[in-house]
Amino acid sequence: MSSAYHPQSDGQTENLNKIVEMYLQCFVFDNTKLWCSMLPWAQFWYNTSFHYSLGMSPFKAAFGREPPMVLPYERDASDPISLQEMLKARDVLLQQLKWHLLKAHNYMKFQAYKKRKYFQLAVGDFALVKLQPYR
Repeated sequence: MSSAYHPQSDGQTENLNKIVEMYLQCFVFDNTKLWCSMLPWAQFWYNTSFHYSLGMSPFKAAFGREPPMVLPYERDASDPISLQEMLKARDVLLQQLKWHLLKAHNYMKFQAYKKRKYFQLAVGDFALVKLQPYR
């Protein structure tokens, strides 16, 4: 429980907000004025992504089955023109999202590995291990 005036005390909510904010930034990178129309996609992403604390997605926890897949649109002549345009725009948007998420993933990976040093220890080598007591 946390109060509305002190959201810093609720780490889980802060973490979720950070993740959704990053997702929306990737979504609206090319068209920033349309961020509110992307909220249903962000909700769909959150509800269909795997959560380690649950061991499944929230969708599966609520409905007992795997979430539906978003398939790319295959043109059908009997579909109305407005539906065809909307589904084509959705496919373009999802492709842009995948590209921006991959770009963000690569940047985070680069930042994480920037200061790491890799080395191999053989059996019999000595290594200094610095242990700090937990406080």
